[in-house]
Amino acid sequence: QVQLVESGGGLVQAGGSLRLSCAASGRTFSNYAMGWFRQAQGKEREFVGAISWSSSSTTYADSVKGRFFIDRIIGKTTVYLQMNSLRPEDTAVYYCAAGRGSSDYYAAQRTYDYWGRGIQVTVSS
Repeated sequence: QVQLVESGGGLVQAGGSLRLSCAASGRTFSNYAMGWFRQAQGKEREFVGAISWSSSSTTYADSVKGRFFIDRIIGKTTVYLQMNSLRPEDTAVYYCAAGRGSSDYYAAQRTYDYWGRGIQVTVSS
Protein backbone atom coordinates (compact mmCIF):
# COMPACT_ATOMS: atom_id res chain seq x y z
CA GLN A 1 0.00 0.00 0.00
CA VAL A 2 1.47 3.31 -1.09
CA GLN A 3 1.72 5.95 1.59
CA LEU A 4 2.87 9.53 1.40
CA VAL A 5 3.22 11.30 4.73
CA GLU A 6 3.99 14.98 5.03
CA SER A 7 5.69 16.53 8.03
CA GLY A 8 7.40 19.76 9.07
CA GLY A 9 4.54 22.19 8.76
CA GLY A 10 3.55 24.80 11.30
CA LEU A 11 3.42 28.51 12.02
CA VAL A 12 6.17 30.86 10.87
CA GLN A 13 6.56 34.61 10.56
CA ALA A 14 6.74 36.27 7.18
CA GLY A 15 10.27 36.13 5.84
CA GLY A 16 11.00 32.90 7.65
CA SER A 17 11.66 29.39 6.38
CA LEU A 18 10.18 25.94 6.74
CA ARG A 19 11.25 22.58 5.39
CA LEU A 20 8.54 20.07 4.61
CA SER A 21 9.23 16.38 4.23
CA CYS A 22 7.29 13.77 2.32
CA ALA A 23 8.06 10.19 3.31
CA ALA A 24 7.04 7.75 0.59
CA SER A 25 6.59 4.02 1.02
CA GLY A 26 4.84 1.02 -0.47
CA ARG A 27 6.45 0.80 -3.90
CA THR A 28 9.44 1.73 -5.99
CA PHE A 29 9.31 5.34 -7.12
CA SER A 30 12.22 5.27 -9.55
CA ASN A 31 10.08 6.27 -12.55
CA TYR A 32 7.87 8.66 -10.67
CA ALA A 33 7.59 12.37 -10.29
CA MET A 34 7.05 13.72 -6.79
CA GLY A 35 4.97 16.84 -6.73
CA TRP A 36 4.00 19.42 -4.15
CA PHE A 37 0.65 21.16 -4.26
CA ARG A 38 -1.10 23.55 -1.90
CA GLN A 39 -4.62 24.63 -1.18
CA ALA A 40 -5.46 27.84 0.59
CA GLN A 41 -8.77 28.21 2.34
CA GLY A 42 -11.50 28.96 -0.17
CA LYS A 43 -9.24 28.40 -3.16
CA GLU A 44 -8.49 25.56 -5.53
CA ARG A 45 -5.50 23.33 -5.07
CA GLU A 46 -2.53 24.62 -7.04
CA PHE A 47 0.81 23.30 -8.20
CA VAL A 48 3.91 24.32 -6.24
CA GLY A 49 6.69 22.25 -7.76
CA ALA A 50 7.86 18.78 -8.68
CA ILE A 51 10.98 16.65 -8.92
CA SER A 52 11.74 13.74 -11.18
CA TRP A 53 12.77 10.78 -9.07
CA SER A 54 15.14 9.46 -11.74
CA SER A 55 16.85 12.65 -12.88
CA SER A 56 16.22 14.95 -9.90
CA SER A 57 15.25 17.68 -12.34
CA THR A 58 12.81 20.15 -10.84
CA THR A 59 10.13 22.54 -11.98
CA TYR A 60 8.31 25.23 -10.01
CA ALA A 61 5.29 27.47 -10.17
CA ASP A 62 6.14 31.08 -10.93
CA SER A 63 4.74 32.16 -7.57
CA VAL A 64 7.42 30.24 -5.66
CA LYS A 65 10.32 30.22 -8.10
CA GLY A 66 13.52 31.34 -6.42
CA ARG A 67 12.04 30.91 -2.92
CA PHE A 68 11.04 27.23 -2.78
CA PHE A 69 13.30 24.31 -3.59
CA ILE A 70 12.61 20.60 -3.88
CA ASP A 71 15.28 18.03 -3.26
CA ARG A 72 15.78 14.46 -2.17
CA ILE A 73 18.51 12.32 -0.74
CA ILE A 74 19.76 9.55 -3.01
CA GLY A 75 18.88 6.17 -1.55
CA LYS A 76 16.05 7.47 0.59
CA THR A 77 12.39 7.67 -0.30
CA THR A 78 11.84 11.12 1.15
CA VAL A 79 11.33 14.33 -0.76
CA TYR A 80 11.78 17.77 0.75
CA LEU A 81 10.25 21.15 0.07
CA GLN A 82 12.47 23.95 1.36
CA MET A 83 10.44 27.12 1.67
CA ASN A 84 12.29 30.41 2.14
CA SER A 85 11.18 34.04 2.29
CA LEU A 86 7.70 32.91 3.22
CA ARG A 87 4.80 35.25 2.67
CA PRO A 88 1.31 35.32 4.21
CA GLU A 89 -0.06 34.28 0.82
CA ASP A 90 1.89 31.03 1.12
CA THR A 91 -0.48 30.00 3.91
CA ALA A 92 -2.16 26.76 2.82
CA VAL A 93 -2.41 23.04 3.31
CA TYR A 94 0.51 21.51 1.47
CA TYR A 95 0.24 18.10 -0.19
CA CYS A 96 2.83 15.82 -1.69
CA ALA A 97 1.89 13.53 -4.54
CA ALA A 98 3.47 10.80 -6.66
CA GLY A 99 2.72 9.94 -10.25
CA ARG A 100 4.12 8.96 -13.61
CA GLY A 101 4.06 11.08 -16.72
CA SER A 102 5.91 13.50 -18.91
CA SER A 103 7.52 16.48 -17.24
CA ASP A 104 5.26 18.56 -19.48
CA TYR A 105 2.42 17.55 -17.20
CA TYR A 106 4.01 17.80 -13.77
CA ALA A 107 1.79 20.76 -12.92
CA ALA A 108 -1.39 18.81 -13.66
CA GLN A 109 -3.08 17.10 -10.75
CA ARG A 110 -4.24 14.28 -13.00
CA THR A 111 -0.58 13.23 -13.40
CA TYR A 112 -0.51 12.01 -9.81
CA ASP A 113 -1.84 8.68 -8.61
CA TYR A 114 -1.01 8.97 -4.93
CA TRP A 115 -1.53 11.82 -2.49
CA GLY A 116 -0.61 12.57 1.07
CA ARG A 117 -3.13 13.87 3.58
CA GLY A 118 -1.62 17.31 3.64
CA ILE A 119 -0.05 19.50 6.28
CA GLN A 120 -0.85 23.04 7.36
CA VAL A 121 1.60 25.88 6.80
CA THR A 122 0.64 29.23 8.26
CA VAL A 123 2.65 32.38 7.62
CA SER A 124 1.88 35.31 9.89
CA SER A 125 2.42 38.92 8.82
